Amino acid sequence: MRARVIYNPVSGREQITKYLVAILRILEEAGYETSTYETTPEPRSAAKEATRAALEGFELIVAAGGDGTVSEVINGISNLPKRPLIGIIPAGTTNDLARSLKIPRGDLLEAAKVIAKGQAIPMDVGKANDKYFVNIAAGGYLSDITYGIPPRLKGAFGYLAYLIKGAEKLPLVKPIKMRIEHEAGVFVGEASMYFVALTKSVGGIENIDPYMLMGNGLFTLFIIKTASIFEILQILGMIIQNGKHITHPKVEYIHTSFVTAESLDQQPLLLNLDGEFGGTGPVTFRNLHQHIRILGNTTDYASPAELNNHTAKLLKEIANLEK
Repeated sequence: MRARVIYNPVSGREQITKYLVAILRILEEAGYETSTYETTPEPRSAAKEATRAALEGFELIVAAGGDGTVSEVINGISNLPKRPLIGIIPAGTTNDLARSLKIPRGDLLEAAKVIAKGQAIPMDVGKANDKYFVNIAAGGYLSDITYGIPPRLKGAFGYLAYLIKGAEKLPLVKPIKMRIEHEAGVFVGEASMYFVALTKSVGGIENIDPYMLMGNGLFTLFIIKTASIFEILQILGMIIQNGKHITHPKVEYIHTSFVTAESLDQQPLLLNLDGEFGGTGPVTFRNLHQHIRILGNTTDYASPAELNNHTAKLLKEIANLEK
């Protein structure tokens, strides 16, 4: 079997390069003929290499870096008919997907050992218009926090950089009139932001949805129906308190296989996909059920299953949205 390690040399305060030889040894001992690719500043460097490696028949692609590197690799393979296994060596600031999959974040070699163990977890992938995401999409105010921070600042201050940026932007939050359609109905009204999540960890907070089951074909949709700084801080506090935010009167909480979102006034709905800028304007989110397999260390996911009548009906409804 062949593995391609796509690594970002500046992630994790440049720790990956230091441990790369040891990581390769672990993968070789697990039976993989392993080679590497160092990403460059060129746009979509990791995504292009992931596509190339998949088309060449590599059985495993390892994304070694932060959430951005992981997301790029998944974007590089998600539109292919045959998709390789994905491994993750988390070396970024928040490492949300690794948190959800119980992959060690403080020890790169332990993360490599999880890959070597070979537990493949079927994961849903979100498709937002023509782009893909595997952790979270967000629209509205505060959605630009992650991609609005210079990489050097993230490297120097880590998660603290996000907190500083978020505190800076809170006074600027304003209501936006939105129309958001989902499986249970339609929301039309003022909100400051919305989230479409595939995993439990968002921005380092690990309990965004206490009832989520990864790989079950459903997004968790949150609509934050307030622009009040006090209420937003209150909701954030309730998230930290074991997911109590789902009962807050200014929070819409829905499980759905599709979402459409658009602004009904002059305020653009800035879109964030896995921490990167995803554009503006109307967007349709589709859940690609168990579209990829990622090597992880958790049992908290839906087991692979045949499509039932309910799922087939939902897929038909999603297809009609695109017509």
